[in-house]
Amino acid sequence: MADRLYLYDTTLRDGQQTQGVQFSTAEKLEIARMLDELGVDYIEGGWPGANPTDSEFFTDTPKTRATMTAFGMTKRAGRSAENDDVLAAVMNAGTPAVCLVGKTHVFHVTEALGISLDENLANIRDSLAHVAASREALFDAEHFFDGWKADRDYALSCLRAAYEAGARWIVLCDTNGGTLPGEVGQIVAEVIAAGIPGDHLGIHTHDDTGNAVACSLAAIDAGARQVQGTLNGLGERCGNASLTSLIPTLKLKEPYASRFETQISDAALQRLILMSHRLDEILNRVPLRAAPYVGASAFAHKAGLHASAILKNPATYEHIEPALVGNARVIPMSNQAGQSNLRARLADAGLSVEPGDPALGRILDLVKQREDEGFAFDGAQASFDLLARRELGLLPRFFDVDRYRVTVERRLNAKGQRISVSEAVVVVHLGDQRVLSVSESLDAEGGDRGPVNALWRALAKDLGPYQHAIDDMQLVDFRVRITQGGTDAATRVTIDSADGKGRIWSTVGVSANIVDASFDALIDAITWKLIRDGVTPA
Repeated sequence: MADRLYLYDTTLRDGQQTQGVQFSTAEKLEIARMLDELGVDYIEGGWPGANPTDSEFFTDTPKTRATMTAFGMTKRAGRSAENDDVLAAVMNAGTPAVCLVGKTHVFHVTEALGISLDENLANIRDSLAHVAASREALFDAEHFFDGWKADRDYALSCLRAAYEAGARWIVLCDTNGGTLPGEVGQIVAEVIAAGIPGDHLGIHTHDDTGNAVACSLAAIDAGARQVQGTLNGLGERCGNASLTSLIPTLKLKEPYASRFETQISDAALQRLILMSHRLDEILNRVPLRAAPYVGASAFAHKAGLHASAILKNPATYEHIEPALVGNARVIPMSNQAGQSNLRARLADAGLSVEPGDPALGRILDLVKQREDEGFAFDGAQASFDLLARRELGLLPRFFDVDRYRVTVERRLNAKGQRISVSEAVVVVHLGDQRVLSVSESLDAEGGDRGPVNALWRALAKDLGPYQHAIDDMQLVDFRVRITQGGTDAATRVTIDSADGKGRIWSTVGVSANIVDASFDALIDAITWKLIRDGVTPA
């Protein structure tokens, strides 16, 4: 019989400590719903009373299958648990579970708290007993691994104080992120041997040495049965253990897949990439291409030898089937590609071309010619798809651009502030219809998003019969590089786009004019989206 493994998400609390991240209440509510759909066991919503956003979140927490958890700290010295106003704010959130952080490292007790070791133990014991009287209690053992190495007996006494007071979970925290996997596994085993049951132990790691996931797995191997982390590895400094990596590993890799049971369904696992991308979208961040399992490059095979083998059997160079996590195989194209790469890439796009077909040589020659001009199809697979379709006579004609114009004006706004405003005019032909669209690039706060944003808004404003297919499309990244110097300078623009289906695709444009290069990449992005959605030219 499989052991039950509990997943505890702290994206809304520890993840919010990421530099540059500040969730709104509405965003926290949306993320909480996503996490519940994913199937985690606990959702840590934040620290009630610590800031207005967290307090507001707990006034209207969503109805979840997962156990909603409020976070706080043990009571302060010199007052009772019942009369500590900070602890009271956490309890008043009314969540089924409460997680309290407490010091377990002698150095932090005497230096940071400035109290005696016995006082700290009393604070832990009284606080957890107060919570356990009416809620599921969790003890977050801060700096535990460093504390264990400094004074094993005292660190253990802190755990015992919480456990004996009624804590359901004792969470061992590598707060500074400096403990390595071998140490984590050994210490967790010693804690269990000292009398704290593994089915009451959790692990919380940080990624300061790049080992957060490995440390979490080491703790599970040693007997811990709760694992904490965040979506996409958000967290202070270098982040927390990434549930986006941990969950597929626990579900798909041995010995974990057969040894442990979680509440993550196969269907939820296939939506993991959508949740990962949605979180990045909320944060206005570009998804990490090299992210394990869910990154755009996680199943990319560039080398000709690899692509040739992938055609025969994907298992030759893939550790799992990409679709299990909602991802897809990518065969990048570049001037280093041979016919094996090309045929594999075309097959992935649904284009079957027989070996020896003259079109293969023409496409390869065209790729090499374009890359010599400054294009880079290695990171712009959608533009390569369109290039190949055009050469094969399989590129639909959806619309034609008659002309466009972009202007940038610096002026005073109604508040007397000097601002820049970009305006774009785009004229397209949709069959016999001629459509003119105009758009500015101002955001909700009145700031200028730039000429490319204005172009995108104008181009996507009215595409007639195709509008329904691009309404869920947005630009998520824009990269510019000068590919040649001097008077022959060429500008390469790569644009990443995304849609409501969780797909992210890249297109490229090259021109001496950055706006012209951007516009070509935008047209490719829309065209690829229409093809992939199976839209028929009007």
